[in-house]
Amino acid sequence: MCRHFAYLGRSVALRSVLLDPPFGPLRQSWAPRLQRHGTVNVDGYGVGWYAEGDERPARYRREGPIWADGDLADLARVVRSHAVLGAVRSATPGCAPGPQAAAPFAAGRWLFSHNGILPGWPGAFEPLAELVPTSELLELEARTDSALLWAVVLNRLRAGVELGKALAEVCLAASELADSRINLLATDGRCVVATAWGDTLFHRRDADGSLLVASEPFDDGPGWSEVPDRTLLVADAAGSALTPLAPIGPRTREDAPL
Repeated sequence: MCRHFAYLGRSVALRSVLLDPPFGPLRQSWAPRLQRHGTVNVDGYGVGWYAEGDERPARYRREGPIWADGDLADLARVVRSHAVLGAVRSATPGCAPGPQAAAPFAAGRWLFSHNGILPGWPGAFEPLAELVPTSELLELEARTDSALLWAVVLNRLRAGVELGKALAEVCLAASELADSRINLLATDGRCVVATAWGDTLFHRRDADGSLLVASEPFDDGPGWSEVPDRTLLVADAAGSALTPLAPIGPRTREDAPL
């Protein structure tokens, strides 16, 4: 498993959402409070953010634990953004190591993360892979279950599917193939979309309208609400909406595209 988060709101220094919170990503890498599967998240980390006036995000990813990166403090102190997505990784056995395997994954204006596991990957999820052209599968940054999910989501986005619908469809399609944990998280810099499926997810809206979505609360302050399991969260500056995710039934190759 992993822990991930997204922030949307006024421009802030990266350290205010990545390093400073008492129970934020830094603490969650070595002492998560609500993680149901696994104990630490030391197999890499990453953060992506949007610069003012640029819809294509930047990323910074490393292979080791977040606390071991001596360059991060300076980067997080000076870089500011209105939209951030980050994760600390606990690698699934059989999945590739390295910074390319750490979220966030990215393409165009989108950032993406997966907190969970696809049991029986890759064999059990061949029907999911078959929904993506071989040329797009060859673009995978790493040989991991999360990268496969991102490839399927990205295929839907490139087909013009709205971000929330794309995550919901892929989450449900993956859930039909195995008893998976599929907490997906994505942003385009203007909205944040997430699924809660098999692990914890929380969100908080501050008085200034800023939004935090995270695997677990960053502090013990008020305002945190847990997203019910098997639920889609879609949030932007205007507000947030929660929609139950319902099973879609067995899927065959003839059902493609999603």
